[in-house]
Amino acid sequence: MSDSRAPSYGRFGTFGGVFTPCTLTILGVIMFLRFGQVVGNAGLWWTIGIVLLAKAITTITAFSVSAIATNTELRGGGAYYMISRSLGVEFGGSIGLVFFLAQAVSVALYVIGFTEALVASMPGLEGYSILVASGVNALVCLCVFIGAGWTIRLQYGILAVLTLAVLSFVVGGVMRFDVELLQSNLAPDYAPGQSKFTMFALFFPAATGIMAGANLSGDLKDPARSIPRGTLASIGVTGLVYIGMGVLLAGVEERTFLQSSNMAVRDAAAAPALITLGIFAATLSSAIGSMMGAPRILQALGRDGIFKSTLWFSKGAGDNQEPQRAIVLTGVIAQVSILVGTLDLIAPIITMFFMVTYGYLNFATFRESYSRNPSYRPTFRYAHWSLALLGGVACAAVMLLIAPMWALVAAAMMFGLHQLISRRKIRTSWGNVRSGAAYERARKELRRLEDEHYHPKNWRPSILAFSGTVTGRKRAAIFGNWLCSGRGILSLGQVIPGDVEDLVERRRGQEKALRKFIQKERLDAFPAVVVSNDRQRGVEALVQCHGLGGLRPNSVMGDWIRNREEAEDYVHALRRVSMLGQSLLLLSCRVDPEADPHEVPTGTVDVWWRGKKNGALMVLLAHMLVQNADWRGRHVRLLRVVDNEAALEETERHLAELVQRSRIEARVQVVVSDSAVHAIHEVSRHAAVVFLGFEVPGEDSGAEAFVDANDTLVGGLETVVLVNSVGDASLEV
Repeated sequence: MSDSRAPSYGRFGTFGGVFTPCTLTILGVIMFLRFGQVVGNAGLWWTIGIVLLAKAITTITAFSVSAIATNTELRGGGAYYMISRSLGVEFGGSIGLVFFLAQAVSVALYVIGFTEALVASMPGLEGYSILVASGVNALVCLCVFIGAGWTIRLQYGILAVLTLAVLSFVVGGVMRFDVELLQSNLAPDYAPGQSKFTMFALFFPAATGIMAGANLSGDLKDPARSIPRGTLASIGVTGLVYIGMGVLLAGVEERTFLQSSNMAVRDAAAAPALITLGIFAATLSSAIGSMMGAPRILQALGRDGIFKSTLWFSKGAGDNQEPQRAIVLTGVIAQVSILVGTLDLIAPIITMFFMVTYGYLNFATFRESYSRNPSYRPTFRYAHWSLALLGGVACAAVMLLIAPMWALVAAAMMFGLHQLISRRKIRTSWGNVRSGAAYERARKELRRLEDEHYHPKNWRPSILAFSGTVTGRKRAAIFGNWLCSGRGILSLGQVIPGDVEDLVERRRGQEKALRKFIQKERLDAFPAVVVSNDRQRGVEALVQCHGLGGLRPNSVMGDWIRNREEAEDYVHALRRVSMLGQSLLLLSCRVDPEADPHEVPTGTVDVWWRGKKNGALMVLLAHMLVQNADWRGRHVRLLRVVDNEAALEETERHLAELVQRSRIEARVQVVVSDSAVHAIHEVSRHAAVVFLGFEVPGEDSGAEAFVDANDTLVGGLETVVLVNSVGDASLEV
């Protein structure tokens, strides 16, 4: 998947490309048609609190947006581009789709607001609201379809009209201001069914215009400069406007009128006609802003190829690559919303969509900053990981307080989209914060693990597996993966004989091949390749140096050797590895080369107990083996051979107590026989795998005799793991 290559044409500066779109979207339909209801229900003090809380959330989010905008080269796509390049394609794709829908539905919100104002001014249109709204939606869609350039210039005129409307309200409010009326409207007095949370949900869409400038990131001359300055300036100016309007509304209108009327702002103005024009201008400009932003998000999604269904929308028209196809779809979604929704129904839904988006943006900045990734070097200095985390938590808390059901629906929707994208395993050509965050977590946990005192209770398998042949490597690697059972660490070791200077490229190629092998066989493993003039010394080097801190291998796994001619070297290698403090796991398999190495054999998992020295490790490995989904249903048997009937009862009791103390589910069976080898072959001939302990022969012991003895032991069995423990595992903890 290629990076989004939307061209940056640099047509717009800070005022025209960021401040104006943000301000016009924020000072929109909610301000003129619903802000009076907020003041009438919540009272002036709570209204100021609602405004400040909304502005606090959007300001923190603006800090996060500014940090991301000044830390990377921004292309088209706004919030989607920022999140995908920071948190990764799964987060970016899910939030991009949701944010596109939020912007598209926002068009309907503003169009419906325009229609309400128009119908209030022209009562004769009352029965034609849907028809009027549909016509306005089509007009907005057509304006943006023609191109963003002239639409931005059009917004300068709209901003002038909006400014005159606000001034008209201020003049009228000052002229009619009544201190006693203000005092009566200070405290909240909610109408039935209303609360401070419903009022916040109603007001918050008025604060969501902060992304209007960022959504045009691909069309800005200097996004890193314009987005922070324009967005924060717009938040500050509009915050003062809302608080000032709240004070004036509380001082000029009765509470009951504020609660019931959508035209409180117009009735308080010195020139009501200007308010009507302001409503028309604000709602149209907000609709145009959302109509411009949403298609650019969809176009960026299409260019990145996250969803196959969005590929068609990646194509742009003309020299400026206008997203005309996405504009048409946005218009269709807005039209559907107009047909099925009302202003009061759509506003809370949009609140959820925007809250999710803002939460993700804050989370992205938190992850970038907290991971201390060297690549995180924003020139915007006012963003801190603690602020970003606070902003993300605040977004989640507000979602739950406003509408728990819709919050859960939004979370489930995001989770579903995230899982859908994750399963597609999309490859991207851009980096993201996840690797940096993972590195920082690993670094801290490694230090913590290093400082912890080791206790046998915390033993986990950390296996370094060696194998020679391709067939053997497959079986040993897969078996090692089973033994680790997602709870330990498996490394696949390989020694390339020769000189390092001559084999550097071969080593890289072999490590790459091992990675492909791990991926193909779906193993949870890591490659470990060294070059050494002597194969045995290469094994010793890997055993000593592979791993880091508490994650060094504690067990070495290899194939059991049956070639007596190599017995001396093989036993010598076992001695050296054991001397280095490693448990030994030797795998003996009589496997058909054509058989599927992932196929789990039928039968039991048998552990032949001969004492705690090797027995504890064998029982733990058997227990971990049957934790795999593929091995579930296989029963562990704890077996022991005694040479007379008199020892039978006591041995059974001892093994049963051992199983009970170790809290491992296993069946106990004691076999009476004068030949341990015969008993093992007889009882375990149909076992899926057999664990047997062994002792590494000393320097004065014969290597060939050791190989012959164990050959006899494993010879009649399908799969055997010979275990020699260094004693770092314990059952009774």
